Amino acid sequence: MAGGSRDPGRTVTSKVLSILEAFETSRGALSLTDIADKSGLPLSTAHRLVNELTDWGFLSREPNGRYQLGIRLWELAQNTGRQLRDAAHPYVQDLFSLTGETAHLAIRAGNEVLYIDRVYGSKRVPRASRVGGRLPMHATAVGKVILAFEDDWVRDAYLHRDLERATAHTHIDPQKFTAELVDIHAQGYATTLEEVRLGSCSIAVPVFHTGRIGAAIGLVLPTAQASTMTRYLPVLKGISAQIEKATARIPLETLIGVHKGPRG
Repeated sequence: MAGGSRDPGRTVTSKVLSILEAFETSRGALSLTDIADKSGLPLSTAHRLVNELTDWGFLSREPNGRYQLGIRLWELAQNTGRQLRDAAHPYVQDLFSLTGETAHLAIRAGNEVLYIDRVYGSKRVPRASRVGGRLPMHATAVGKVILAFEDDWVRDAYLHRDLERATAHTHIDPQKFTAELVDIHAQGYATTLEEVRLGSCSIAVPVFHTGRIGAAIGLVLPTAQASTMTRYLPVLKGISAQIEKATARIPLETLIGVHKGPRG
């Protein structure tokens, strides 16, 4: 069994990626045993690869012997969606300044939304995402509005999946969700109410690029403001138009910098 893997069909690349993915759902440092268990690798293989990743700076070893993701990985990750983030950040900041609410910018990455920029407000709102974080498209306002304006085949592929229920309020019925997407497309914006985290609601509008959906920009607010959040639509649409104008000369695929095909 080459490389000592429990799965003789696994490549070295898949083993390394499985080690990095072990940290995806972990909020703290992991021991070598934790990494081996989460990645499905023998302890000896995990030890060898973890040492190499540490030498390259992709992992860092704490004094207690546990491991965290390294700064080198963070540096490389900043290039994901960098052109869009750099071009749009002044407008995301402006959206926050004009509303006082947490503002964020997201793109589609497979079957999820990837948050590439965020400016936090001072209000205490349950946080479900961070820059570089992903969430299900059907449970987020930015995800819904992107999906509503995506190509038909993208929506069809998404709706044939089992939709994850994050809270009791998450919309997971395919027929009802399809009707909701039709309404979102017609009205030009999407909202959520405690569909990812209790205590928060959100509103988002699309950001177009040469006639195609490119991203979405939105606000996250306390649930108490759900009935009045549509008052922010004029400023959201204005900011969206500004981002579209600022990025029009950059090819969409270059601008976004991630593969947009469904995965999983």
